Amino acid sequence: MIDRRYAPPGAAGGPGGAVMYWHVDDLAAALERLRSMGATEYQAYTERGMGFVTASVVDPFGNVLGIMHNPHWLETLSRQP
Repeated sequence: MIDRRYAPPGAAGGPGGAVMYWHVDDLAAALERLRSMGATEYQAYTERGMGFVTASVVDPFGNVLGIMHNPHWLETLSRQP
């Protein structure tokens, strides 16, 4: 994340764009870290079922960053050659 003062002229002031979800090992800790860096909560910690959880924040540029923890994805990844 970067300070809003480095945004290009005419950059949007609010959230926008597609939400990209990054897998993290500890969603609660990652969410707290993002908040400590200046992000604001966009979507709260949400349990989706079977250990799959998501949350998202808005960075100083208005981009939405999603984070997730998904045991099924980890299982699938571990089977890759």
